[in-house]
Amino acid sequence: MMKKVFKVGDFKTFSKIVLASDTANFDSGQVHPVYATFALGRDAEWCCRLFVLDMKELDEEGIGTFLSIEHQSPALENSQVDFIAKIESIEKNEIICEYEAKIGERLIAKGRQGQKILKKEKLNHIFNTLSR
Repeated sequence: MMKKVFKVGDFKTFSKIVLASDTANFDSGQVHPVYATFALGRDAEWCCRLFVLDMKELDEEGIGTFLSIEHQSPALENSQVDFIAKIESIEKNEIICEYEAKIGERLIAKGRQGQKILKKEKLNHIFNTLSR
């Protein structure tokens, strides 16, 4: 069963330089030359996943259960966005984090993210059942 190495209030950090590929682009072209919500969500989830990497056993894997993003301010290409994820709760095999993304002291976004740690065998069974 997953390693119990963290407690509520523990935090992890991750820094990201906004690339052109992280801006708001769709099939119709670029909408804005700023950090897209979907790219920000990917990176927020990664910051929260850093806990899972230290908690899971070799035969386990994490899987996301939800992600919320409240955009507060834009981030331009080449900006360094610093994420901080803090454990809000750990219940059985589920880890809930709250996070903030900032450029310096300016808040870019905040939200919450959840992940469960499951046996890889169980995940594979679920995925194989879906592909039928």
